[in-house]
Amino acid sequence: MKLTIFGATGRTGRPLVEQALAAGHTVTALVRDPARLPISHPQLHVVQGDVAEAAKVDQVVAGADAVLSTIGHTATSTKDVQTIATKYIVAAMQKHGVNRFVSLTGAGVADAKDRPKLIDKGFKFLLKRLQPDVLADAENHAKVVRSSGLDWVIVRGPRLTEKPHTGKYRVGYAGVGTGTVIPRADVADFMLKQVTDTTYVRDAPMVSS
Repeated sequence: MKLTIFGATGRTGRPLVEQALAAGHTVTALVRDPARLPISHPQLHVVQGDVAEAAKVDQVVAGADAVLSTIGHTATSTKDVQTIATKYIVAAMQKHGVNRFVSLTGAGVADAKDRPKLIDKGFKFLLKRLQPDVLADAENHAKVVRSSGLDWVIVRGPRLTEKPHTGKYRVGYAGVGTGTVIPRADVADFMLKQVTDTTYVRDAPMVSS
């Protein structure tokens, strides 16, 4: 399949690109600095640009079979980077007839199937106090995705670690069959599966170890 990946230079984006290539997919990645994606592969096409540039987003979405996003906040990003990028991505997908969208966000984004326990409520309280802009951006991005009409999957992760890829994880909802941590590479594993799996289409599952 032809996959377009946003956030490819990030700590979750890189293993997602690596796993997609290993699975035989063709990957197009939009990155601000190609030097930050030190992966060389005949099936990898790197396009220099920014997710805040609608024309660049449109360019890399055209011709894709599915789009995946691991866009997150950095020290230099705007407070609404995820929402703005998602608006451009959705618009491009609608324009070019690309339907499958898999987007990563944090555990702070709520879902109707959640049954949050004390630890989940505590985590969200801290996020609201310490990183209110990040949470608001994640929630607004989810609203854009949910109203898009696409075949979307919002993948929610708790605390992400740099531990090795295991391929073993739990899928549930906040307070329902999930834990508090997961390796980034395992999040990437689950995201990649959603390109073809229809189990969680128009749903927002949480993955954890």
